[in-house]
Amino acid sequence: MSTPQFLTLPPGVFPVELSLPHGPVAALRALPTSGSSPELCPAVLVHGYTGSKEDFIALLQSLAQVGREVVAIDLPGTYRSPGFETLSPAPGSPRPDYRLPSLGMVVAEVCELVGDGRPVHLVGHSMGGLIARETVLSQSTEVHTLTLLCSGPGAIAGQAAAQVRMLIAALSAVDPSPDRMRELWEEHVAEGVRARITDPEIRDFLRDRTLSSSPEALLHTAEDLLGAPDRTAELAGSGVPVLVLYGENDDGWTTADQEEMADRLGAERIVVPGAGHSPNVEAPETTSSALTTFWNSRESVGQR
Repeated sequence: MSTPQFLTLPPGVFPVELSLPHGPVAALRALPTSGSSPELCPAVLVHGYTGSKEDFIALLQSLAQVGREVVAIDLPGTYRSPGFETLSPAPGSPRPDYRLPSLGMVVAEVCELVGDGRPVHLVGHSMGGLIARETVLSQSTEVHTLTLLCSGPGAIAGQAAAQVRMLIAALSAVDPSPDRMRELWEEHVAEGVRARITDPEIRDFLRDRTLSSSPEALLHTAEDLLGAPDRTAELAGSGVPVLVLYGENDDGWTTADQEEMADRLGAERIVVPGAGHSPNVEAPETTSSALTTFWNSRESVGQR
């Protein structure tokens, strides 16, 4: 569970609601604090499993201040974004589900809106990397670059997978009513949160984020985390420049798997010293610098 260290929005960062074809999505939007219009290609940031837009709070101001718009979203059914099951699909259209392709199409909608005719830099953290990859491979919007932040080539494995299986079992075994969801929080999550987080505001936020999210979204995205195919070869053939960025102590996908994925992609690879699975929270200055340098270098190439 990626955990922001603070919740106060920096100058130039504010909450917005994005009106998309499938329905609304909650987001945090960052603009350069100088008041000038952003000149560089915008960026869209996609959180991981059980995360939210707040996981990027520590990055947003520094990413925007060089002259670009940056938008971090809540995926459908996560925190402040309504779930698919609460929305009425367009006449004749099936209701989207929470599988990777559907979420990838929602991210494509975000990119279209934020880009407004320009290609965007797309960042996916953890499971968000699998979703962002679907956006790129769908070819439904123009993506300038893709950054896989602590993400992997396919299904998650090891201890992280064991934790996801436990959550699937808990969600599948009961009717996920609000009361039962609160019981599951207390039974499976609350003790660990209290042990590692002293700030009561952050603890309350994590609880609110989990209980505000769709049980259906939590279940189906967990299933896809365990069953996602390896689409590295397809991504390598997309022509989109990729950055593979992860902490040296990442305990999601193994660092060896991420290194091998970068090699197969012919991608740039950056390892953040001292960070684990969430360098966006644990080392925001290093992460912001790496992203900005990568984005600027690719825009320079495109202008030649």
